[in-house]
Amino acid sequence: MHIHILGICGTFMGGVAVLARAAGFRVTGCDGNVYPPMSTQLRDLGVEIYEGFDAAQLDEEPDCVVVGNVMSRGVEVVEAMLDRGIPYTSGPRWLADHVLQGRHVLAVAGTHGKTTTASMLAWLLQDAGHAPGFLIGGIPANFGISARLGDSEYFVVEADEYDTAFFDKRAKFVHYSPRTLVLNNLEFDHADIYADLAAINWQFHQLLRTVPGSGRIISNAADPNLPAVLEAGCWTPVETFASEGTADWRAAFADASERRIQVDAPNGDSGETRWKLGGRHNLENALAAVAAASSAGVSLAQSLQALSRFDGVKRRMERTATVGDIAIYDDFAHHPTAIRRTIAGVRRRYPGQRIIVAIEPRSNTMKLGVHNAELAGSLAEADRVWMYRPDGMSADFDTALAELGSKLRLFPDYDRLVTDMAAELRAGDQVVFMSNGGFGAARQTLTAVLQRTRSPG
Repeated sequence: MHIHILGICGTFMGGVAVLARAAGFRVTGCDGNVYPPMSTQLRDLGVEIYEGFDAAQLDEEPDCVVVGNVMSRGVEVVEAMLDRGIPYTSGPRWLADHVLQGRHVLAVAGTHGKTTTASMLAWLLQDAGHAPGFLIGGIPANFGISARLGDSEYFVVEADEYDTAFFDKRAKFVHYSPRTLVLNNLEFDHADIYADLAAINWQFHQLLRTVPGSGRIISNAADPNLPAVLEAGCWTPVETFASEGTADWRAAFADASERRIQVDAPNGDSGETRWKLGGRHNLENALAAVAAASSAGVSLAQSLQALSRFDGVKRRMERTATVGDIAIYDDFAHHPTAIRRTIAGVRRRYPGQRIIVAIEPRSNTMKLGVHNAELAGSLAEADRVWMYRPDGMSADFDTALAELGSKLRLFPDYDRLVTDMAAELRAGDQVVFMSNGGFGAARQTLTAVLQRTRSPG
């Protein structure tokens, strides 16, 4: 069977392509921006990729077109698909019909931490010998790939609340029918899709309607918005987790540097392990993964052993270089809560060092100004902030940042931002680039500049 994927180079749709090839489908696809690493990964699998959205790519009529949510009416290839009567579906629906059916699906949902928690969970299952399949919105370092069909009944999926396709405006996650569901947290986001938090709550309520009574929901006891979702209707046993306060699953740091963690399970089991991550948000992510893995029979002791060997996720506080004792990280944080938590985690892990943030406000929600009131506060604990200012940001954006005072430097040009940063950095600095995009390769450029000017010899 031949499927053609529209928007194939996105993380999710690229993952669908990987799974389809592994399942024996012939796969082709198209995208507007065809570039590594996804394009290279797909072509190595034998996937033919067309650049652009012209109608001619459908001349060799596929059996089915899988439509990514970046597509809209009026796009040439979409109009041709409809005019020619070619069968079509969405990525989430294709995944549900061809990969998830009959499997124990472990879904990780929430505004923050989905990628890290899903990566941890897949690794805990793998280390316990379960060989799970997975589709994750990032690349877990322990696997080196974002998607895998797997050799067991278990499948881990990052359950995104973004809309499914131009013809299906429900959240992606309503298609997955999870048996184990993690609810990490819930805040307002995706302002280009949802009018308010109530609209997102409604989508989460639809997700809860799909979880069987014999399944399990793992919910963050400390999140203020999740109780409303659960109270709207829940037909599944719920286990709670928290790093502070009362919950079924509890975790804490066992030392001040956050190098060791302790976990307490509902059955009275308890244990400690050394790990490679840090930050309270990652502690909560790890706790959620341990609780979810228990639904597949993985013991606390097995999970803690696996966590000690978890190497993190690309673009989630990934240290990409150290030059002249200046550490450089790549991080996906683009919501004020994630920004604040990331800075706090670095501060605790490297006390006494300067925390330098370079940030690109790139998300649609950020560009719409929804987070203006919170953005400055989320950056307040950084020592210095270099921000790329995209075209089209309102005057309210600049006003909202005024409280950062002299610690903030705004630039409309990536190269000027890098040049200014390079002159100000000093040994011991922890430099975190935050963006959900490419940041104009500013991180790579800064690294190259420092290697020329700061490396010994």
